[in-house]
Amino acid sequence: MADIKIISTVELEQRLREGGKFEFWNVLTDEYFNGEMIPGSRRVPLERVGREAHEANLAKDAEIIVYCAGPQCPQSGYATQKLEDFGYTNVKAYEGGLEEWKGLGREVERVGETVAA
Repeated sequence: MADIKIISTVELEQRLREGGKFEFWNVLTDEYFNGEMIPGSRRVPLERVGREAHEANLAKDAEIIVYCAGPQCPQSGYATQKLEDFGYTNVKAYEGGLEEWKGLGREVERVGETVAA
């Protein structure tokens, strides 16, 4: 796998606070998705990332931040690589994923509700 751009928890929180236009995707496949999401993100399963970016007509330099379950989960890396292979140039992986986010006491949303960690 080529070098992927990583975003830290601090950087991610800053981007979420600032708002602005960027895509923030939970890329877990159905097999691993348990209904938890970082607030502000939406679910785009790994096998759909290319199609989603194309259907949303995202610019090739659109900022896309992807995450999965945590540092041991390879899915955010695969999603980043896949998007870069499709020509997207501003893709970052939040490698800490849900595990790090919750480990730091941050809230997660369950599809349809918000839960404190």
